[in-house]
Amino acid sequence: MALALAIPLRAGLINLGGDGQLVLGGVSAAVTGLYSPLPAPLTVVLALLAGMAAGAAYAALAALCENRLGVPLLVSSLLLSYPAVSLASCLARYPLKEPGSSLPRTRRLPEGVALPAFGESTVTVGLLLVVPAAVGVLCGLAGAQLALGNVTLFSENMTAGRGWIAVVAVMLGRALPLGVLLAALLFGVAEAAGFRLQGLGLPQQATDAAPYVVTLGALFLTTARRRTRSTTRTDSTGATT
Repeated sequence: MALALAIPLRAGLINLGGDGQLVLGGVSAAVTGLYSPLPAPLTVVLALLAGMAAGAAYAALAALCENRLGVPLLVSSLLLSYPAVSLASCLARYPLKEPGSSLPRTRRLPEGVALPAFGESTVTVGLLLVVPAAVGVLCGLAGAQLALGNVTLFSENMTAGRGWIAVVAVMLGRALPLGVLLAALLFGVAEAAGFRLQGLGLPQQATDAAPYVVTLGALFLTTARRRTRSTTRTDSTGATT
C-alpha cells in the first residue's frame, strides 16, 4: 500500500487517494468472489484482477481531473477518496449486507475463495503479490487482499485508516523503496501485535491504537535523528571554518 504512494512521489506527484482506491479494490474483490460462477481458484484470480482494475480506474480518474480540469492530483485524489469510502459503506449496509446480520458487512465468500495463508499466520500470498503492480493497481490489490484474506468478506471501515498509515510510511522511508518497505513492515508488526494483545483480553479500542502509537514514536525518533545530524553538520562546518 505504501508503495502506491511512494511510486508517484518519486515522480513528483502526491497521491492521497489511497483509502478510496483501497476500499474500492476490497469491495470489488468481494463482489466478484460472491457472484462469480467460475471454480474457486479461477474466482480468486478474477477477484484479484477486479480489485486491481477498480483501484487503477479510480486512480486514473484522479489523474484525469488534473490533466483535463487542472485540479492538482493531491487535491483530486484526496477528494475522490471520500465518495469511494461512502459508496463502499452503502453497499455493505444495504444491497450486499449479510442477511440476518446486524453488522455492515457482506456474507462470507464461498468455500475456497480465499488467498492461501502461510501456515497458521495471518500473512497471505496476496501480500507478496502487491509489490510488482503500479499505483492505483497497488491500492486495489491491497484492498482485494483484505477481502480475500483471513476474513473472506467485506465490511464497513475494513481499511481502518491504512491509507494514512501508508502516507506516514512513505514519509519515514523518504519515498525510497527499502525505506518504505521497512516502515510498512514496522507498522505491520505493530498491527499484528495489537491483534495478539486483543486475544489476551485487552480492549479492542486499545489494541487498535497500536499502529498509531508506533507511528507517533517513529516520527519522533526520525525527527530527533534528523535534528541531531543537522546539529552535528553545523558544528563540523563551524569547526572547519
